[in-house]
Amino acid sequence: MQTFDTQHKFLSEDFLLQNNYAQILFHEYAKDLPIIDYHNHLPPSEINSNKIFDNISKIWLAGDHYKWRAMRTLGIPEKFITGEASDQDKFRKWSETVPFTLRNPLYHWTHLELKRYFGIEELLTADNADRIFNQTSEMLQDPEFSTCSLLEKMNVEVVCTTDEPTDLLTNHTEFSKKGRGFGMYAAFRPDKSFAVENPTTYQAYLTKLGELAIGKEISNFEELIQALQDRINYFHDRGCRISDHGLEQLYFFDEDTFNIDSLFADLRSGKSLSKEMIQFFKFKVLKELSKMYHSKGWAQQFHLGALRNTNERMLQTLGPDTGFDSIGDFDQAVALAKYLNALDSTDQLCRTVLYNLNPRDNEVFATMIGNFNDGSIKGKIQFGSGWWYLDQKDGMERQMNTLSNMGLITCFIGMLTDSRSFLSFPRHEYFRRILCNLFAKDVENGELPWDEAWLGKIIQDICYYNAKNYFDFSPNNIKF
Repeated sequence: MQTFDTQHKFLSEDFLLQNNYAQILFHEYAKDLPIIDYHNHLPPSEINSNKIFDNISKIWLAGDHYKWRAMRTLGIPEKFITGEASDQDKFRKWSETVPFTLRNPLYHWTHLELKRYFGIEELLTADNADRIFNQTSEMLQDPEFSTCSLLEKMNVEVVCTTDEPTDLLTNHTEFSKKGRGFGMYAAFRPDKSFAVENPTTYQAYLTKLGELAIGKEISNFEELIQALQDRINYFHDRGCRISDHGLEQLYFFDEDTFNIDSLFADLRSGKSLSKEMIQFFKFKVLKELSKMYHSKGWAQQFHLGALRNTNERMLQTLGPDTGFDSIGDFDQAVALAKYLNALDSTDQLCRTVLYNLNPRDNEVFATMIGNFNDGSIKGKIQFGSGWWYLDQKDGMERQMNTLSNMGLITCFIGMLTDSRSFLSFPRHEYFRRILCNLFAKDVENGELPWDEAWLGKIIQDICYYNAKNYFDFSPNNIKF
């Protein structure tokens, strides 16, 4: 039997870089660029407090539904995933799972993160679980492994958290005064302002929003929009320049389809709306929000296509965002085009990033952005990077190939983590390696010329400079 290094090329210096051109592009042009992570779900309080985690399970397994889904699939009981088992037992079960994640991006991410943060190059298994748990947990007590230090270690320049309109942004304000080596900015996520499926829950939210924004109960639709404008102003003064929305799809209706004031009155009285009424309400709120973003010079993001909370039993047991969402098969093109057109027709369409979760929509989104790029700025409308289930080698390559074929990948603003973990930032390295290899294969095949300086510039633009120029992140934007 032939013997060889069990690691072979896995996670070597040239991991995923399949020829010399790829190695040059990555090592000379991409590798050392700063990171602008313009969308993630990191808790601002843990950044502001410069938190130190008790052990690797706390920082690595808690909240990571990618790992949870894999463990459940392998037949591991819930007590070792989100339940009452000890942190070390949970890590043992994850370590048992890792060897079975071969060909899933989790296998790459797991070992890349262990190597980049902790210098651990051995493969994680059940046999070394306790030793690695103890080693990493001890390392995490060092100030070099605090949340801010971890971000600085990965050369993060900007991190954008995801924040609800009623958030006071106290952590962002305090952090801006500390002079760390990176900026933390809020991203306005107003999904609850149009989440009218449950009138009781929505009324409670309106009460909270109204008291904070306009000092009274929100009694009509006009006051709802007034309250949202107040919160946008508040966020803007604290450096926010970007919004985000998670939707099955965008909606479009004729303005007189329903009377919005009547719908609002029904909601306030506790009445449930029909599916079409709910969609109309969302459309009306979103359209007003988009106009406000435009007036502030913000960028808006739309994450479209997730089918959420499919398992009612587990939703009741564990709540949302615990690993029971999937790709949906919603129609996107017609309403999306009409929504963007409605804003563009009055010149109120701001910079927009569109993310699809269903890969069948790649071509739809890649061509849609070209309909509304008007020459005012470079890449005004963006086809966002592979998101969620598409945030892996094949998904990222397909997104970039589609964008290349039907748009200009040279204008692409690149990668983001969309993560809840402070150990997820090597995903930017993962993306950069895949990107460099994509271009390099074309060079090797004779489909692109080997103009190192020009290709190197394009790689650097996609990895960093396009996003830096696209978004208006600056400490000078913070007024308080």
